Amino acid sequence: MSDWYLDFVDLNYRPSKDDLVCLFRVEPAKGFSMKEAAGRVASESSAGTWTTLYKLPKRVKKIMAIAFDIKGNYVKVAYPLELWDKGNAPQLLSGIAGNIFGMKALNNLRLLEVSLPKTYLKNFKGPRYGLKGVRSILKVKKRPLTGAVPKPKIGYSAEEHAKIVFETWMGGFDLGKDDENLVSTSFNKFENRVRLMSKLRDKAEKLTGARKSALLNITGETGEMIKKAKMLHDYGWEFAMIDIVTTGTAAVQTLRDVCGDYGLAIHAHRAMHATFDRNPRHGLSMYFLGKIMRMIGVDQIHVGAVVGKLVGTKEEVSGISNMLRSMHSKPTKETLEQKWFKIKPMLPVSSGGIHPGLIPEIMNILGNDFVLLVSGGIHGHPNGTREGAKAAMQAIEATMEGVSLSEYSRSHKALKAALGKWGYSTFK
Repeated sequence: MSDWYLDFVDLNYRPSKDDLVCLFRVEPAKGFSMKEAAGRVASESSAGTWTTLYKLPKRVKKIMAIAFDIKGNYVKVAYPLELWDKGNAPQLLSGIAGNIFGMKALNNLRLLEVSLPKTYLKNFKGPRYGLKGVRSILKVKKRPLTGAVPKPKIGYSAEEHAKIVFETWMGGFDLGKDDENLVSTSFNKFENRVRLMSKLRDKAEKLTGARKSALLNITGETGEMIKKAKMLHDYGWEFAMIDIVTTGTAAVQTLRDVCGDYGLAIHAHRAMHATFDRNPRHGLSMYFLGKIMRMIGVDQIHVGAVVGKLVGTKEEVSGISNMLRSMHSKPTKETLEQKWFKIKPMLPVSSGGIHPGLIPEIMNILGNDFVLLVSGGIHGHPNGTREGAKAAMQAIEATMEGVSLSEYSRSHKALKAALGKWGYSTFK
């Protein structure tokens, strides 16, 4: 049986410019060599089966994936363009991230990265607005964009939710945000929240003279998401939030078109991502997920905060963020070269257990081109949400001016109170 699998390995093969290339980390099961394991990955993800066959059309030889580079546990596999349905992200995942993860010949398999050729990328639209477009919507040129979720993440009525977001805006933040598990409940219906927040948005803009918006969660059955996207458009909102893992790539592709027609940017929440990307030896990488979502066309996506409550190393979070914002990514041990051509850069989103004392460190890691979500870290402020938002904005100002928070807090009471409660502590 192994003879057929080894037909999918050729260490002298050099990928063509139209080949899609994947980088895997492979751990063979006992009794299998790395070469045999690599052959099984290439076979099962393309045109193979478990045994030699009586007869094959000549075409099959031309569309077989080839494992062409094996270095330790790292394996690169090249896939001919003919394998892929144009513009079909679910079909791509069914191939390169499908049955291969259940093969007995592998103890662990990690899909680290995919390099997307121009001929494949041209069938996807990428972000409608991207990094520059979102900044233009909110009229923020240099600093990180800011947003907050009412906390606890679910439990408020639509009226209570809207009032907390209003306080967030009045403290200087750009965005209110729904959390990933809030769409519409008996006590906080989506349509009521949208309507009430619209009125308070207009009031906040009038009082502050600044643009205010929100990331309202439309996650659900695809038809329902389309209806909710129209409602956001009708009430003058600029963003729709989608839980992109739980809804799936097919729904995200559909909503990219729908939201594009309505002029809505897509805020991608990654809820459920850690089910497949937390184990460094198995599953998919967050880098891969971010890349696929840039290809499909979301405008911003959560990447972690390093110093917050969620997993994600400095190297991982900065690597993902740089890939999302760059037009040309250089290869590393666990990434591949990628040119994005006409696909726009997008914004990484940093969130999870952030408070004002952590902001300088996050900005040191991510720079200024990202969305900073500080939720519990403003609502838990000793003097309330508005003062908490002011404290976070003051921390951003201090960092951009190159002034330490301790020094800045001497003349900024909101920041001083925040540091008095949380200090500079990070999650362990």
